[in-house]
Amino acid sequence: MTQNARRLQAERLQGPAALREAQALRYRVFSAEFDAKLNGAELGLDMDDYDIHCRHIGVRDLESGQLVATTRLLDHQAAAGLGRYYSEEEFALHGLAGLEGPVLEIGRTCVDAAYRNGATIAVLWGELAEVLNEGGYRYLMGCASISMQDGGIQAQAIMQRLRERYLCTEHLRAEPRHPLPPLDVPGNVIAEMPPLLKAYMRLGAKICGEPCWDKDFQVADVFILLKRDELCPRYARHFKAAV
Repeated sequence: MTQNARRLQAERLQGPAALREAQALRYRVFSAEFDAKLNGAELGLDMDDYDIHCRHIGVRDLESGQLVATTRLLDHQAAAGLGRYYSEEEFALHGLAGLEGPVLEIGRTCVDAAYRNGATIAVLWGELAEVLNEGGYRYLMGCASISMQDGGIQAQAIMQRLRERYLCTEHLRAEPRHPLPPLDVPGNVIAEMPPLLKAYMRLGAKICGEPCWDKDFQVADVFILLKRDELCPRYARHFKAAV
């Protein structure tokens, strides 16, 4: 899974040192871009109680040795042990128990700003595909964030587009525990969808309801659900091992 131009390689992040590396990358990205309030900030880390229950994957630049992307994965068995998925802190997930087949939750995805392009995401997606395939997971779910630092104008404008094209509550309905504050947004606002959210939509994911306002991260979190057998064929090559 090496990308020739930059020699990027996917990696399973195992052991305390690798986890700390992922937490340090998360801290750099989330604190710089969202001015987020993070547990572990005094250590230069983003850490929480979920980390030790999750599998962590990443992308490394083989030239510099630097970890440049990471995400964490919580499966249905680990969530059962915890008593919840991370997403359930932000949403009441109506219909979750009725989903047929194993579920994998993705979260805390971040990419170093200098590597934020299709190539890096493709390498990360390729490793995610391997995990999906190995576990036979039928659904991938999680949250994608939209910045609220402009007071919510972009979030509301993006949601208008998402409702029209990507809203589906057939399998699951996500009810936000902290809905966005009401805001009148002019119809001519041009809003650029965040890269990660756009990547999910291109893969064939749907949003399952209105976003949750995460005040610690100053973002609107949109709950997404991707049914593996509904992957968009054009982009399924990034998930080639899972289809």
